[in-house]
Amino acid sequence: MSDSVDASVDANELLSRAADRRPLPSGGIILAATPLGNPLDASLRLIDALASADIIAAEDTRRTRALADTLGVTIAGRIYSNFDHNEAERAEFFVEQAEQGRRVLVVTDAGMPSVSDPGFPLVVAARRAGVPVTCLPGPSAVPTALALSGLGVGHFAFLGFAPRKDGARRSFFRSFIDAPYAVCFFESPHRLAKTLQAAAEELGDGRQAAVCRELTKTFEEVKVGGLAELATWAADGVKGEICVVIDSAAESGDGDAELDVEALVELVELKVAEGERLKTAAGDVAKLHGASKRELYEAVLRERNQE
Repeated sequence: MSDSVDASVDANELLSRAADRRPLPSGGIILAATPLGNPLDASLRLIDALASADIIAAEDTRRTRALADTLGVTIAGRIYSNFDHNEAERAEFFVEQAEQGRRVLVVTDAGMPSVSDPGFPLVVAARRAGVPVTCLPGPSAVPTALALSGLGVGHFAFLGFAPRKDGARRSFFRSFIDAPYAVCFFESPHRLAKTLQAAAEELGDGRQAAVCRELTKTFEEVKVGGLAELATWAADGVKGEICVVIDSAAESGDGDAELDVEALVELVELKVAEGERLKTAAGDVAKLHGASKRELYEAVLRERNQE
């Protein structure tokens, strides 16, 4: 999409195109994902909810009002702040409002409530009280970063924010040194270099990773490379909201291969000759011998090109 596109839209015009949309519930809690950066990522249901909610529980009331203004929405309900330091005490109030038949919309500054953002205590309180809870899906930094990383993320774990203290941070990384899945976590820009350096020292300099920053915004950037390389890059200073994806041990080839690459290629070709797909065969052999699936697959292709 061109940067020249006007982000301001007519909410009524958009809503008129969604004749078959599912109506929002009243007398319940609605968790709604908000745009990470580009306001045009807002869903029609979010626009509807902002306009029709009786109460809006917002991480930052000013940012929520600004989003509504950009989307051409007039907020008729009352907005309450709902952030890290007051959400636990406010949860019961919001539940009581929902029990009285009011529609309570929960939004954060960006992304999905309760995914490392305010919202979890309210969901727990609502479930305990038997109050209906639903969700309006939409933007989230985690799947966006995973998709853009270019790493093997068929299986992954989301770990929230990395620990701030060095000892806890190193233990954090050691806990998935042999993990057969990718890991994804958030980090602040001023701690990123130290975090990547600790990851490199605990997981290996060459462990593949991706640093995704300012997703969907003007200065969006995805930097992919070995952990040591990324730590050096980040030392010069990085700005914005950041999500880090680290490849699995199997994909990065951190294990000790039992056989050399030439022998592994032969094993892959034997499986292919028996009718197995090349990518599947390469994955099976790599996993069995602690090699990198990607490197083994590429080695097979190089060998074939030389024939």
